[in-house]
Formats: sequence, structure tokens, C-alpha cells
Amino acid sequence: MKNYLLLLFIACQSCVALGQDWNKTPYETKSLASEGIRSVFVETSGGSISVSGASGEQPRIEVYVRGNNNSDLSREEIKKRLDEDYVLEVLVNDHELHARAKRKHEGGFNWDWKRQLSISFKIFVPNQSATHLSTSGGSIHLDNLSGSENFTTSGGSLHVDHLVGVIRGETSGGSIEVSNSSNDIKLETSGGSIHANSCQGKIRLETSGGSLNLEDLKGSITANTSGGSIHANHIDGELITGTSGGSVNLSQLSCSLEASTSGGSMNVELLRLGKYVKLDVSGGHVGLKLPANQGMNLNLSANRINPASSTGKFSGEWEKDHVRGSLNGGGVPVNVDASGHLDLSFSE
Repeated sequence: MKNYLLLLFIACQSCVALGQDWNKTPYETKSLASEGIRSVFVETSGGSISVSGASGEQPRIEVYVRGNNNSDLSREEIKKRLDEDYVLEVLVNDHELHARAKRKHEGGFNWDWKRQLSISFKIFVPNQSATHLSTSGGSIHLDNLSGSENFTTSGGSLHVDHLVGVIRGETSGGSIEVSNSSNDIKLETSGGSIHANSCQGKIRLETSGGSLNLEDLKGSITANTSGGSIHANHIDGELITGTSGGSVNLSQLSCSLEASTSGGSMNVELLRLGKYVKLDVSGGHVGLKLPANQGMNLNLSANRINPASSTGKFSGEWEKDHVRGSLNGGGVPVNVDASGHLDLSFSE
């Protein structure tokens, strides 16, 4: 059985992501309480999208319409522009919510940019809902969902909180914030920073133009940047990370570790070793702090190695620019290749 919700909204082609003030009165609100929504499909070319599965909220869709440069318009003016220039179809069918907004004449030469509008959707659905979201001009917010989530924006940021499941998100021009989420996470941005906090599982993070900030992560973690610094704290499991243009600072790690930088220094503190440690630093010095009582096989190479005051029970070759040998009877392989000097220390 098909249930059509009558909505006429808009979306606009925009080169700049327009921020939305969700505290404004929505242009229109429609209840989804009787629909039993399981999947959400949204496509808009000019606004933001928010989907929440938080308890205590009545299932509904809210629509926010703004004028050019985020200006306020009267309802009469909004309706006039919508009727003349835009179309949006919203359909509920077999527990799926579909919303698609676009201009009537995409790519028209006579389009008056002063008439363009931005439409954003704020949607409340049951927790076990999947999403398929796309916008070319706004941010995407998701929280408290446990389905399969797929979302992309060309001009805005991604905000993810309390998601469980397969999570796939991408932005070409904004930052990413992900927290309190788990299972299988893959997030990418071409132009912003990434901040990940209190997540676990299989985590893949990538940015071409920003920094990485990782905190309280557990699982198999791969995080790379082509143009920023890396900061990580309280990591458990496995961490593979690298940057082509910044420094690396990793603290309170209890994991297998592979880290690299081509354009900065590196400081690493390991509280407990995992299966391996591999550090590659082409453009700066290295500070490495290792647990004193754990067995390891050292293979260290640097311009100069500054030995710690206490190295435990070491057997092998220790020179000013390289170290080869076993510590505390041998065990975890620790490999360091640095072009600058290496400051080595051991925790008590």
C-alpha cells in the first residue's frame, strides 16, 4: 500500500554549504508515526540533512527553507518560488521514506541565482533504520541509529554520533566528527579534518587536506592524511596511520602500531606493545617511549640515537646511529627508520 505525503519543497544548486539553524520554525512538518519507517532515502542539492533515531521523539519529517545567503523569506514568497522553480517528491512506500528535491530546470542559462533557495530535512525515525543520504551543498548529521548508513555531501561536514552497524560517509569539502559509534566505520573527506572519539570496531578514516584527532578508539584502526598532523590518545588494538605533511603525536597506546610521516616529527608513547611496532620518519626527529619490562627485538636506525638512562636486559649491537638486538629476552619486533635523531626512553 502506498501512502503519498503531499509536500512541495525545494533544493538549489549551491557552491557553498549553507549552515542551517534547526531552532528556526520548520516550513512544514509531517508525521511518520503510522509508517513504521525502516529505511530513509534523501537527495537534495542545496541543504543539510539530519536523521535521528533518538528515543522519545515522535517519528516525523521537518522541512526548513531559507533564501539566498541564508535570508528569511515569508511563507508566501517561499511557496511562490517553490511552485515556479522547484519540485520535491516525498513518498512513503513499504516502510521506506523517499525524499528527493531538485530544481525544475537544472543547468538552465536563464536561472536567477537571487531566487535560489536552500532546503534542509530533519527526520526522526525508529532506531533500527537504514539511511541513504546525498546533498551537494550542506552538512549531514546522524545519531542513534543501528542500521546500514550511507551518506555523502560535496560541500558540508559530517557529524556522526551513537551509530552501530555498517557506516559509510564521504564529503569533498568539510570536516568529519564521529563519536560513540561501532562495528564497521569508513569515513572520508577531501578537504577537512577528522575527529574520532569513543569508537570501536573496524575503523577507516581518510582525509586529503586536514588533521586527524583520534581518542579512545578500540579495534582495527586505519587513519591517514595527506596534508595534516596526527594526534592520537588511548588507542587499543591496532593502529595504522600516516601523513605526508605534518607531525605525529601518539600517546597512551596499547596496540600494534605502524606510523609514518614525510614532513614532520613523531612522538610515540606505548604503554603496552601489540604484535609489532613500525615507525618511518623522513622529515624530523623521533621520540619513542616503550614499556620497560616487555620483551622486544629492536631494529632502530636514525641519524643519532640517544639512549635511555636504563635499557633493561639488552643483548646485541648498540651504535650511535643504529641498534640491533633483543631486550628482556626478545619478543615484539620494534622497527624504526628515521632521518633525524631518535630519543629512546622506557616507562617504569
